[in-house]
Amino acid sequence: MASEKPMLFVRESTGLVKNVSLLDAIAINVSYMSVGAALALVGFSVSSLPTVYGLNLVMGSIIAFALIVPQIVVYTMMSRRILRTGGDYVWVSRSLGGFIGSTFTFMGITVETMPYLALIALSFVFALSSIGLILGIPALQALSSPFLESVVASLTFASLIALNIFAPRAGYKLITTLMLYGVFSLVLSLASLVNAGRSGVESYINSLGLSYSSIASSYKGPLFNFYTTLLFVPFYAIFSYPWFNAAPSVGAEIKGERATKWNVPISALLTFLFLTIPFGVMYLVAGFDFTTAALSNPTITQQYSFNFWTLAMGVSRSFALKALIATGWILWTLAILAFGIITISRYMLAQAFDRYLPETLAYVNKYGSPVTAHLVDLVVTIALIWSASYFYGTLSSLYGAVLASMIYFAVVGIGALFYAQKRERGRARLVLTISGALMALVFLFISYEFVAYQSVWGGNALAYGYIVASFVVGSLLYLRAKFLNKRKGIEISQVFKEIPPE
Repeated sequence: MASEKPMLFVRESTGLVKNVSLLDAIAINVSYMSVGAALALVGFSVSSLPTVYGLNLVMGSIIAFALIVPQIVVYTMMSRRILRTGGDYVWVSRSLGGFIGSTFTFMGITVETMPYLALIALSFVFALSSIGLILGIPALQALSSPFLESVVASLTFASLIALNIFAPRAGYKLITTLMLYGVFSLVLSLASLVNAGRSGVESYINSLGLSYSSIASSYKGPLFNFYTTLLFVPFYAIFSYPWFNAAPSVGAEIKGERATKWNVPISALLTFLFLTIPFGVMYLVAGFDFTTAALSNPTITQQYSFNFWTLAMGVSRSFALKALIATGWILWTLAILAFGIITISRYMLAQAFDRYLPETLAYVNKYGSPVTAHLVDLVVTIALIWSASYFYGTLSSLYGAVLASMIYFAVVGIGALFYAQKRERGRARLVLTISGALMALVFLFISYEFVAYQSVWGGNALAYGYIVASFVVGSLLYLRAKFLNKRKGIEISQVFKEIPPE
């Protein structure tokens, strides 16, 4: 009897369940677009700029959002056409071929997300120590030491990994809950600042032993300079605007056409509002000159932990209100970690399902969780947490690794262009072609800014070495997959000509 022809994919189904509603999908994207962390860490980037002459964070947000409109179109259109685990990885590998799709996804998302999660885990500890400073809690202030910072970040990350291994359904609902509370705390923070007014800000800053008027008068420049503001666009790319690939990455788990159609545009617009309005309120209440000068002063941003959250807490007269705002900052940061963990595991599962990565990464336990993928993520991310904390002493040392994702998003744009030329007709073909081309150009420009201003955007041996190593390993993994699967009678290139099962 002739032996059966081997299956192209590891199995006939991923084993994942459709648990993601429209609200969950929006929460997933908004959480992963890291508004809470961006509002907290903006000073690290502003203080690294060669000049803040005319830097306007509101205008920067508007420019950055306008630049990712083509990406919104690409992800909305492609999600409706190919809704699978791994999202954009599936589109790219089927449009540009297995080697390009697999290697660039591995470099730009699958393993790049790990240094980003290490960055967010460290920012979680930064939030705790900053809150300790504002609320006068010495135990939390002590977490700023590299050892304790690394321990707390690692334990927090490990706890969320465990939750996703043993209760993956709870993981999605947790993200939604954390995000909703984060939005609630954002509204409280805005109300606190508006209620305090300029006099409240002056009183709080002066109470720290600083001089509000001296800080404000130290800034000499206009309200807006296009060149300086354009230089700051990578900040929005590191934290927020491109990252609505989160919900598409769990495409096979999304319930209903409405969720598929609307999760990307709604989450992108909400994130734009959640990020832009706080910067605008800081300018309105604290003053443009003061805000710019304070954020550009490393002593104020690091020793006094000055940012949107701490300013809102500082001007609040009620300890309970301070605590509510602090809790929201913490929970929003946890939401980023919670879904980042899911994102990595889904990309690993999708690539293992295609036989590119070892098949063990496609294993799903009885709870419906890709446990092996989670464990790999755990080991690598914790190693990066300790490396960044001890060798560089700052979480911004991990910014440079995001360059890999910017390159990847450019490849996604090219993939959309190729897909449109091969598969689409009429108006859809024109829209997807133009959007794909513009998306590629935008992310090539952002990639250039990362490389041209390395001192600002974390260009160092850790970040760039990680990118190069991941690309080399990704290339070798493809060659390994081609060789091993050929021995099983499977031509790996054929896998990437078929859409994987749900």
